[in-house]
Amino acid sequence: MGTCTPVLCLTGQIPSAFVGSGRGHLHELRNQSATLASIIKDAVRIDRPAETQQIMNAAFRTMLSGRPGPVAVEMCWDTMAMEWAVDTGQGNDQIEQPDPDPETIDRAAAMLTRAGNVMIMCGAGAQHASAEVLRLAELLQAPVTAFRSGRGVVAEDHALGVSSVVARELWDKVEVLIGVGSRLEMMYMRWADMNRYDRRPSAGPRLIRIDIDPEEMQRFQPDVGIVADSARACALLCDKLQGRIVLAPEKLARIATAKAKTRKIIEKVQPQLAYLDVIREVLPRDGFFVPELSQVGFTSYFGFPVLQARTYVSEGYQGTLGYGFPTALGVKVACPDRAVVSINGDGGFMFAMPELATAVAHGIGVVALVFNNNSFANVRRDQQRAFGGRLIGSDLVNPDFVKLGESFGVTARRVTTPRELKPALERALAEDKPALIEITVAQDTEISPWEFIFMADKPWS
Repeated sequence: MGTCTPVLCLTGQIPSAFVGSGRGHLHELRNQSATLASIIKDAVRIDRPAETQQIMNAAFRTMLSGRPGPVAVEMCWDTMAMEWAVDTGQGNDQIEQPDPDPETIDRAAAMLTRAGNVMIMCGAGAQHASAEVLRLAELLQAPVTAFRSGRGVVAEDHALGVSSVVARELWDKVEVLIGVGSRLEMMYMRWADMNRYDRRPSAGPRLIRIDIDPEEMQRFQPDVGIVADSARACALLCDKLQGRIVLAPEKLARIATAKAKTRKIIEKVQPQLAYLDVIREVLPRDGFFVPELSQVGFTSYFGFPVLQARTYVSEGYQGTLGYGFPTALGVKVACPDRAVVSINGDGGFMFAMPELATAVAHGIGVVALVFNNNSFANVRRDQQRAFGGRLIGSDLVNPDFVKLGESFGVTARRVTTPRELKPALERALAEDKPALIEITVAQDTEISPWEFIFMADKPWS
């Protein structure tokens, strides 16, 4: 749910006679479907084979309609074993999407026509709308930014594509913010007073929200709320604004100046930034970057330019440690002809390290970079900073990652500098086989990236 990913989970269930009995049957949960339904979009059970088509069609419709999200369908052991003549019929062809309200489109267009400086904030709900968002941005000469899930909707090497740090540099002069498929966490939970969460912005620019989920307009209330698919809404706004916006070259100059200024400012986040520069240089434009929660992963939020939509595969707001490597394997299986680089800390990688066997067994050519600083560095830093240096559970005893990879049959190498990483990464991507590159980093030498993630106040002001 955290990344609005449409996934259909097919899962088993204990024999139907035991469901809800609490007898302690193998794998029994007190209420499996209710447990799943509390964290995903919906969870249902097929009790009779004849219901299969109807329930599966409904599951696909729920998964894809409105805000996309995961759905689980379970079936009991004994139901699976039944023999039944089932008419498969036609598959689901209904996807429910709200129609934009013309009046809200008109109100948003009027607000934008009068605005001087506009900014666009993208979330996961804008990933399919790159062309429409870019067209809107170019009409308004508005910088387009994102925090995690919306990265790459507008390429950051485009004049209007900006990182979160650049956006913070420009923020104080923004008159209207357009949120496209975004919860707007960055602006209103990180940049604003983080001890307070109002349902309406208490300060800052006027707000236009475009979101397919009508509940979003109640969770955080905008000046104008457009409930619609983001691509369709942006296209309608563009049509309304065509010929009504006067271009101002100074806007592009201001964005370019902010990009240059903030790049110099974030240079101190080393060695992470130097490694990210190498990865960006080597990774093809359409290659996938799958960050894990790590010092390099956190720095990538603002320090790794994303050049194409859907190529920065984020963990979203859940911040799930250990998700990265298995997610990267799934990305490579889905897109076998494109490069996939998995970014891991040593601790996070160990959560799913046995999946090296899966990579080898199925020839999944993910290149896993493991940054080894022998610690959960964020936890260690917090313990040093806020708890008097009382360290517990933050120092790690790691295996030899190169030998570990080789024991699985993975091509494994070790590097110690960004310069050494470049040829190693080039070779691994060219081979297109399961690969592991261990990058050793001395403990406590990585500069914290967090001042460039929260930014309630500009740390460089």
